[in-house]
Amino acid sequence: MKRALSILLISVALSAAAVNPWPDGQAQQRIEIQASSANAAGEQGRITLTAAQSDAVFSIYSITGQLMRTVRVSAGTSVSVEVPRGFYVVKLAGQWSRKVVVK
Repeated sequence: MKRALSILLISVALSAAAVNPWPDGQAQQRIEIQASSANAAGEQGRITLTAAQSDAVFSIYSITGQLMRTVRVSAGTSVSVEVPRGFYVVKLAGQWSRKVVVK
C-alpha cells in the first residue's frame, strides 16, 4: 500500500511539473518576445533572415560547426543569403539559435 501511494504521489508531482515547466510564469513570455523580434527561415537555396524591431547580427553555421557567414540585418528588413542545400544552425547574437533546412 505504501509503495502504491508513493508511486501515485510521484506521478502527480511529475504531471504538475509538466503542466507548468516555467515556474515564474514569465520565462515563456520572454522567449516568445525574443523569438518574434527576429526570424530565420530556410527556402530553396537560401536562408532568409529578418529583424523586426531592432538591428540584429546573425551567424550561420554548417551542421559540422563551421562558421559560414555573419550577417547584420537592419531593423524592419530581411536579407536572403544563398547557401548550398543542407542543414544549418542560425544564431541570433546572444538570444537564440535555430536549426534551418535548405532544400
